[in-house]
Amino acid sequence: MPVEIEQFMCRSDNFGVLVHDPKSGQTAIIDAPEEAPILAAIERTGWTPTMILTTHHHVDHVEANLALKERFKLRIVGPEAEKAKIPGIDETVEQGSVIHLGEERIDVIATPGHTAGHVSYHLPGSKVAFTADTLFALGCGRLFECKPPVMYDSLKKLAALPAETVVYCGHEYTLSNARFALTVDPTNSALKERAAKIEALRADGKPTLPTTIGEELSTNPFLRWHDPAIRKHVGLENASDAEVFAEIRKRKDNF
Repeated sequence: MPVEIEQFMCRSDNFGVLVHDPKSGQTAIIDAPEEAPILAAIERTGWTPTMILTTHHHVDHVEANLALKERFKLRIVGPEAEKAKIPGIDETVEQGSVIHLGEERIDVIATPGHTAGHVSYHLPGSKVAFTADTLFALGCGRLFECKPPVMYDSLKKLAALPAETVVYCGHEYTLSNARFALTVDPTNSALKERAAKIEALRADGKPTLPTTIGEELSTNPFLRWHDPAIRKHVGLENASDAEVFAEIRKRKDNF
């Protein structure tokens, strides 16, 4: 039986997520951006959290760690490479680590780039991935602690997941990402169609997530470094995939 997922807003533009295994009754919180909305989601669903799965150390992803740990006596899991920066951490993970939510297997994928130790969580049985600030809908995270080739390698790992994988990200950045994507991939009809849907969703105050790996592969320029039209548009027809990615990221930084 696949996991059940409750997605909700925290802070100004963070997503909070509860992941519930109905068979065991166990529940994971994906990052802890803000206590009050997380408590409201717990109240709404009736799911008692047993652990927090931390993706990276930024304060807008760990701020509620200690309060939630004290309240629910849950365990906090997070990246080994950032353990000194994650409040209340109990267990560390890295590339290839496997943890469980009840009987649901969770594979840890090291996805550095936004931060040097960022990890993503993939649930192959439920065909779901939590990519936080590595892969966004139509975007990728800013490179605060790593060079572009590092993020490129991380995105390659996520792009290789099955196309039907449902992706939950850390922020509601999709509208600005769509507007940027059209500047580097202006002839992509799938992107134009998706951008129009995103404009309508945001006008109605509705979330643009989750997405899927398949949808990102067809419309997200940060996964389309091989595309001839994008390469031509950015003037890098004969460059390496990593160089094309770096150029797109640089343009987004200045967008």
